[in-house]
Amino acid sequence: MRRATTARTKQSDAVLRRAFQTMGFEVIPFRRTEEEVVATIPHDVRLTVTASPAKGQDATVDLAARLTARGYTAAPHLSAALVRDRAHLQAVVDRCRDAGITEVFVVGGDRDGEPTTFGDALALLRALHELDHGFTEIGIGGHPEGHPSADDEVLMQAMADKAPLATSITTQIVFDPARILEWSRDLARRGITLPVHVGVPGAVTRSKLVRVSGNLGIGASATFLTKQQGMFWRFFRPGGYNPDPIIRGLLPHLGRPDNHLEGFHVFTFNDLGPTEEWRTATLRRTA
Repeated sequence: MRRATTARTKQSDAVLRRAFQTMGFEVIPFRRTEEEVVATIPHDVRLTVTASPAKGQDATVDLAARLTARGYTAAPHLSAALVRDRAHLQAVVDRCRDAGITEVFVVGGDRDGEPTTFGDALALLRALHELDHGFTEIGIGGHPEGHPSADDEVLMQAMADKAPLATSITTQIVFDPARILEWSRDLARRGITLPVHVGVPGAVTRSKLVRVSGNLGIGASATFLTKQQGMFWRFFRPGGYNPDPIIRGLLPHLGRPDNHLEGFHVFTFNDLGPTEEWRTATLRRTA
């Protein structure tokens, strides 16, 4: 019995280690983001760079280009709400090509009040594929807990329409592993076979996570946590949030034939040092 238990422990450690070796980080293009990334994040961690109305699309591409020049794999978010028209999209593609950027992440995005040609992520994806874009990886977003502006069937149909134009899916943050698993199995049943990277918060301070949760598409579970004090403190312990329960809850299901869960993508909220310390501590424990 001890031998079998030891074998299972080694196997689970190997799966956990691979999940932490392959997870990516999302960063926000603030003034000091580049120097903070260089100071804390190793080059083998894949990065995405968010796009927001406050900073604009070009700031996202500019940071991704600088990080690429520093030796990182950095995928800018291309936002349908911020790419003004086809000429702007062509300029973004050209800028990415000149910078050696080979990966992008296409989102609907938050609008800044200015009209744009592209009504949603699907429209932007279609326009992108009409260009000689040269990207080898194109990510799209997934919403396991739904979205306030669309019902679940509309979201699933949108996913089915976008999937042939993409290479992977990254989910919004969801705190419930069972909900993520149910959603990923539903994708598989519908013939959507793109690899799924589960979005999790990094090891961020709980005050920051609560502050941003309402504005980043986290979903109903975050609201539930704030209303249920016992559950809240399980997730928001003193010193910061630890995403291990979500990751460990999904580890046994990675690579199973009934879903396409492949790994994890960390929303760092630019708390880069603590998040990287959490990742490397796990890698040390499973070495």
